[in-house]
Amino acid sequence: MATILLVDDEPRLRQVLAMCLKQHGHVVVEAESGEHALSQSQSRRFDVALLDVAMPGIGGIEAMRQLSARDDAPTGIMMTAHGSIRSAVDAIRAGAFDYLTKPFDNDELLIVIERALEQRRLRSEVKQLRTELESRYGFLDIVGISAPMRRVFQMMEKVARTDETVLIFGESGTGKELVARALHNRGSRASRPFLAVNCSAIPATLVESEFFGHERGAFTDARESRPGKFESAHRGTIFLDEIGDLPLDAQAKLLRTLQERTVTRLGSSTPIAVDVRVIAATHRDLRAEVTKGTFREDLFYRLDVLAIHLPSLRERPEDLPVLIDHIVQALAAELRSDVRTVSPEARALLAAYDWPGNVRELQNALRRAMVMAEGSVLKAMDLPARIRGFEEDADMTEGAHGALAETVAKAVERLERGLIVSALAECRGSRTQTALRLGINRKTLFTKLKQYGLADADEES
Repeated sequence: MATILLVDDEPRLRQVLAMCLKQHGHVVVEAESGEHALSQSQSRRFDVALLDVAMPGIGGIEAMRQLSARDDAPTGIMMTAHGSIRSAVDAIRAGAFDYLTKPFDNDELLIVIERALEQRRLRSEVKQLRTELESRYGFLDIVGISAPMRRVFQMMEKVARTDETVLIFGESGTGKELVARALHNRGSRASRPFLAVNCSAIPATLVESEFFGHERGAFTDARESRPGKFESAHRGTIFLDEIGDLPLDAQAKLLRTLQERTVTRLGSSTPIAVDVRVIAATHRDLRAEVTKGTFREDLFYRLDVLAIHLPSLRERPEDLPVLIDHIVQALAAELRSDVRTVSPEARALLAAYDWPGNVRELQNALRRAMVMAEGSVLKAMDLPARIRGFEEDADMTEGAHGALAETVAKAVERLERGLIVSALAECRGSRTQTALRLGINRKTLFTKLKQYGLADADEES
């Protein structure tokens, strides 16, 4: 059951629609104008707002825009007898969830309302679970509600309490530095320095100087004494990112520092005691690197005291909607963008993409899309070409990357797959509900599932 605000200047139509909605268990509040609708929304909360586009005074689109700006905004569905692409775009930009062209039948209306309510329920669940995770674990900058990420949070909660060495492993772009910073901020060293060192970016000849510092005259360009990263991180945390890329001789010197808890600057023979917590990270399989002889076995065991595996984005698809909303909200403030939400078509394309660059690639894609977007809704056309199914340097013309028909077909397939993935997620995997949501029969759905590699081996078409 939902509380629905029904806004239309035609009394007879309001009466018919209100009767239909009440028969299906909804509470309906009627308004004959945009002004009346805004007034009604001041005194009570609505789950759905069903608004006519063309009304005297404040029209449906402007009323939807004002409703959408509120914290407790209802999910908007626009109605019009004068359907057009322009008005549809305006409605979506105003924050509407969907768009119906009169005349429509009651079943169509009820399906759209159910879809709107389901999306609202999902967002509410995500918000509640996110709040629970934040209050329980306190890792505010790390987003995830999936089972793999809950395991990460649980491990982080335990690890943050200690001063032991931590090894974080996972693909590039999964947020390893974010986890390292969260562990530091939750630990006893939070008020002390946190220094991040990208081991892959330091030339082999400068590793020792960067880590341990040098005295004046230690080498040609050493015009003054300088402490290294370990000294600078004294009583704090040092984060050694991509430690698997360190050359073997640097690994030996690092191992000595970890064992003795001292450093000796280049050009000096005096050891300096350092109290540093070490958090290391890598995208490499260090056990395999040990076997190949490219990573020291003794250093591996020194680092692998407490290990945290960060799953790739492909391993936690349930987190994608949460991540999208989180990133869009953060970028909107940073970029001073009007974008507040993402269209269903754009979400479907984002869901269908493999994300080899993980969360970092998602952030970059959304940043570019929000710069390109116009209005408050990020649309499919705003997304980078590769996510829409095109080659990065291709456009909608025939050329080196294939004929127009082939390019369009590829984009359509990607969008269709994304829509199916999104519908499956919203319907908790129910094939019957998914088929209903997509407006196709079960046989067609199973055919599509097989076509896109989404069907289980034991499913029959």
